[in-house]
This record gives sequence, C-alpha cells and structure tokens, in this order.
Amino acid sequence: MIKIDADRLLGDLRRLSEFGKYETGVDRTAFSAEDIAARQWLAGRMEEAGLTPQFDRYGTVLGRSGKGGKAVLLGSHTDTVPRGGWLDGALGVIYGLEVARALAEAGSDAAIDVISFQDEEGTFLPCLGSKSFCGFLEEAELAAGARADGLPLASVLPLEGMPDRLVTLDPARHVAFLEAHIEQGPRLITTDIGLGLVTGIVGIRRFRISASGEANHAGTTPMSMRKDAGASLIRLAAELLEKMPEWGTAESVWNIGAIEFRPGAPNVVPAEASLVFEYRDLSDAVIARVEAKMREAVAAREAADPVTYAIAPMGKVDPLAMDPGLQAAFAATAERLDYRFMTMPSGAGHDAMIVGKCVPAMMMFVPSIGGRSHDVTENTADSDLIRGCEYLANATNDLFASGWVAGRG
Repeated sequence: MIKIDADRLLGDLRRLSEFGKYETGVDRTAFSAEDIAARQWLAGRMEEAGLTPQFDRYGTVLGRSGKGGKAVLLGSHTDTVPRGGWLDGALGVIYGLEVARALAEAGSDAAIDVISFQDEEGTFLPCLGSKSFCGFLEEAELAAGARADGLPLASVLPLEGMPDRLVTLDPARHVAFLEAHIEQGPRLITTDIGLGLVTGIVGIRRFRISASGEANHAGTTPMSMRKDAGASLIRLAAELLEKMPEWGTAESVWNIGAIEFRPGAPNVVPAEASLVFEYRDLSDAVIARVEAKMREAVAAREAADPVTYAIAPMGKVDPLAMDPGLQAAFAATAERLDYRFMTMPSGAGHDAMIVGKCVPAMMMFVPSIGGRSHDVTENTADSDLIRGCEYLANATNDLFASGWVAGRG
C-alpha cells in the first residue's frame, strides 16, 4: 500500500491556488503573469521532489525523473478559464507531483515524469501544450491562435525567460499518460461514489445553422406572406431538441447555446437567423448518425418554409477511448483497495485526448461538489482529494509492479 502525504498534497494545491486567486476560485489564464509565476513555482516544487524541470517556449513544464528506462507520464494543466475554479487541471498536476514523491519515498524504482501543459483551456489555442508535445501543432493553427478580445498568440511569444525549445514526448521512454481530474459534473457526488474511471473522452461536433428570409414590417406584413427566418429557425430548434433523444444514445449530450436574429428589432420580421448546435458522444457511428439526421431535418424545414438554409461546421473533435489495458489495471487496483468506483465517459475535453493518440492513456475522476466547475464555486472535499491521490499512487505503482510498464514496447 503506497501512502501519500496528505498535508503536503493539500498544501501544494492551496499554494497553487494563490496564483491568480479570485474570490474562492482562480483567474489564471494562459500566458498571464499569474500563469507564468505558477509554472515557475511548480518547477521549483518539481526540483525539490528530485525531478528535473524543463520549460519550453510555450511555458509547458515537464519534470523528468532521474530514473532511466520506461516511464509513466502524469499531469494535466495549470491554466484556468477566466474566474474559474481552483482544481480544474491543477488537481492532475499536483497529483502527479505527489505520486512521484510518494513512490520515491516508498523506495520504488518507478520512473515518474510530471507535466503541466500550456493553454488546455483554449485562451489562445485549445490544448496548445499537449498538441506541441505530441507533434500535432500546425503552423496555421499557431498563426490563427488568438484571445477572445483579438489579441494574437504571436504577440505574447516568445515568453520572457523561457527557452526557445519544445518539450516533446519521448516514445522510447513514455509508455503511458495518466490524467486525474475533477469530474466537473454531478454523477459521482449524487451517487456517493468517490472514484470515476473514465472509459473515453467524447467526440464533439458543432455547427452554425443559418436561415435566410426577407425583412419586412412586422405590423403590416400578413402572416401568410412572410419569409420569416426567425420563426422557421425556432421551429427547427424545437425539432432538434425533440429528436435528439432518439438520434443519440443515453450517453449523448447536446446544446443550442447561441441564437441570433437579424436585424434583431421587435417590429421587423427577421431576414436572417442563426443558431449554434453542438452534440457530444463517444461513438463515431452515433456522431455520424446525428449529423445525417440533423441535415435531413434542416432540408425538411427548408422545404416547408419560404426560407433558405445553410450549415457551416464550426468544430470537430473525434472521440478517444481510454486504453483497455489501463482501464482493466485501474479497475483491478480499485478492487484490491476496496474502493467503490463508477465507469463513465468524460463529456469534457482534456489533454489526454491529445496524448492518448500517441501513447496509452487513462483518466480518473474525483467528485465535484454540486457538480460545479469552470466557476469560483468549484470544489471537492478534502477527503476525496486525499483518497483520489492515494488511489492514483497505488494504481501507478501497480502498473510497474505487475509488469505492465516493462511489457510495453
């Protein structure tokens, strides 16, 4: 049984939360002064733990173990959304640091590397650090990267004091990536189960659906003679929401999070209207089926109403299953420790969906109080924070002790 230092774990989590502290949460967006200061502090803690910290030009920091041979990489990200929570991303990084320390103190020869990726939250470019780490970052993406207010990514680079190099995956060394995270949802907390073992990270599709009609006076144009883009789009939106339960599965989620009428005046029939439709699922087949059904619904609405429609894809993320061998190993550790757990998909994106394309990846969740995240109310009970880290330390150690790590490659 690997034991962690609970006071050290909680102390590091709370110290990290001081960088960019905002009310009960954190405002530590990527490339901000607070973000860079937090990464420099983290590098110091890595060094104290016997790891060698290495920064790259984006601010990703990798703590490399001095132990040779095959290594397991643990981590996540320390950047946050604006006025976000104190655990999203930070939990996985500090868990990785504590696991590395706990295994070393237990006399283990396990090589544990720890990483904090840059800009997972997409302040400038989603998963910038993990994409760069895996060699997936394209020049066109870098050139287009920008903050919501229009500030280009290029304007914050190069980072002062950071080396002009890249930290990259070492395929001869890194045989797995493990990412711990808060659930960011209500399933664990409402079932009183303290551990979620992730089966996969959902794929995401996002579309802007636009209707074009004809503007006219809302008081003088008879209803039968209107080419009302807004009314047509509302009917379409209702159909999408009504049909999604049969098009998707019990695990599918969907949202219409933005809708706009133009010219947007109460006494003008809308000439143009648009909505943004997003859905998520673990299955490629389900994702494809929903898109086909959505397009059929749009075509049918266009045929029924005196307007024309256009569909523009806005975003695409493919689903990624967690490694079956790691899923089995994590379940075996939970059973050995007599920890109750739930298997579940991740409805949110994570760095693991990038790194998992290169090496076997696995995620675990701890409960989120109230199911809240990306908000200053985000929190997890100390007992769950401690128990989750203890579990990860043992699950990681079991990968080495069972020969799983030695058998890779």
